[in-house]
Amino acid sequence: MKSITGSLLAVVSIAACASSALAQTLPTTQPNYLQIYREEVKVGHDADHAKVEAGWPAAYEKAKSPYTYIALASMTGPAEAWFVQPFQSHEAMGDAMQRDDEPGLAASLAQLRRADADQINGARSILASARKDLSHGAFPDSAKQRFYEITIFRVRPGHVRDFEAAAKAYGAAADRAAPGLSYRVYEVMAGMPSPTYLVFSSVTAYAGFDKAVADDQAIGKAFTAEEQETLQKFSAEGLVNTETIRFRLDPRMSYVPPEVRAQDPSFWKQGQVPALARAGSKPASKAAPKVDATR
Repeated sequence: MKSITGSLLAVVSIAACASSALAQTLPTTQPNYLQIYREEVKVGHDADHAKVEAGWPAAYEKAKSPYTYIALASMTGPAEAWFVQPFQSHEAMGDAMQRDDEPGLAASLAQLRRADADQINGARSILASARKDLSHGAFPDSAKQRFYEITIFRVRPGHVRDFEAAAKAYGAAADRAAPGLSYRVYEVMAGMPSPTYLVFSSVTAYAGFDKAVADDQAIGKAFTAEEQETLQKFSAEGLVNTETIRFRLDPRMSYVPPEVRAQDPSFWKQGQVPALARAGSKPASKAAPKVDATR
């Protein structure tokens, strides 16, 4: 849908979110839940913020946490960092929080939170559940994704069914015009006004967005009269607004398994944490608990 077309089209996927519950590996299918921690970075503090954030992967690696996550730095819109962590169940989220409360790790995270507070203006924790019935295409190779697009759909109360109908109409047209298109849809459960939906997609190289634009145009021409009417109805009556944000994956702030780093050392070595941070002498810090199903 960009109007509906473009924006639903901007349907994008957090496809390559961070880790699978209880297993230190990246997901190979759409995770049931995403815990997203969204930080607003102070102007001019990007580099300092990244240095602080590098302390988190170091702390989790030292604690051998099985819950990995990816960090996305905004390329459009306000300066933000999104930390995206996948879970298969609330039980797994509870286990992650319990691990974060263990004395050794809790002390490191508290120090990191304090340091992080100096680099950000604010933060928001969001919990979203998968809408696999509205998602489309094959799940991408998480380890190879480098850029993401996330489209936020804010829907008028009482128009959830209209959004679902529009999403399905869009998916049907995509099947005909762009069968290789892949995106993931999530419904916000908590942390934002409802109803709100997040649509995620990703590419391995920035040039991949050229194909996304071409797919958008092809799908726009492939709508049947009925599908077009469904999309227009939702756009006119059920849509408050949409917002699309592009991100780059930041290896410095991400916590991924060693085998993923080994696949592309030249990229992931950018995320290597200085020995001082690893030693925990002053690992960077974080303000306000990351619902520590957050990362």
